[in-house]
Amino acid sequence: MTKQFKRYCKTLKLRDDPALIEEYKKVHAMGAVWPEITQGMKDIGIIDMEIYLDGNQLFMIMDTVTEFDHDAAMAVLATLPRQAEWEAFVAKFQKTGPQASAADKWRLVERIYELDQKIASTPERGYEKEC
Repeated sequence: MTKQFKRYCKTLKLRDDPALIEEYKKVHAMGAVWPEITQGMKDIGIIDMEIYLDGNQLFMIMDTVTEFDHDAAMAVLATLPRQAEWEAFVAKFQKTGPQASAADKWRLVERIYELDQKIASTPERGYEKEC
């Protein structure tokens, strides 16, 4: 049985401060993210998420349900319990303003290559991929 999902890739810059970057990594370590935050992401249709770090540049891979509407989902996410508090908490690590929402901070990137490219994509829509 195959599953369909949409994938979005995003970037965000952290402040270029090694101590803050180490603290940010600890905040995102296994089990350290507040449970309301991970549950909220699941509730809006995020199936899986990974974040990678290169220097002070973050790269996120976010897999969602196929009917996921990115902008609408991010708007709902911003209203969920403790989300604004979480965004304010992590803002000290990020090169963004303290009032910025998750949708304001994370920039969608455009996929320009896939090894076995079979479908077209845009960064706004994500893309469906069999897994």
